[in-house]
Amino acid sequence: MKKKEKEPNKPEQNFIFGKKNYTFMFIGLAVIALGFILMSGGGSEDPNQFNDAIYNFRRIRLAPTLVLLGFAIEVYAILLNPHKK
Repeated sequence: MKKKEKEPNKPEQNFIFGKKNYTFMFIGLAVIALGFILMSGGGSEDPNQFNDAIYNFRRIRLAPTLVLLGFAIEVYAILLNPHKK
């Protein structure tokens, strides 16, 4: 029988994204989720009665801005070079 030769050291498996990328991705997802949470609500219990709360600053300006900011953070996280320090 042949003796098995010792295998040479296997190269490390490199991932596309590093810890820094995943950290920014998590932050981006949290900002997007916060934007959607702030956007929700404002309805009325009576469907025949209109509620002006749907047009307040939080739902019209703040929440969509947070969602767009979250998507920008996600793009940054994807394009971030994990090997650059």
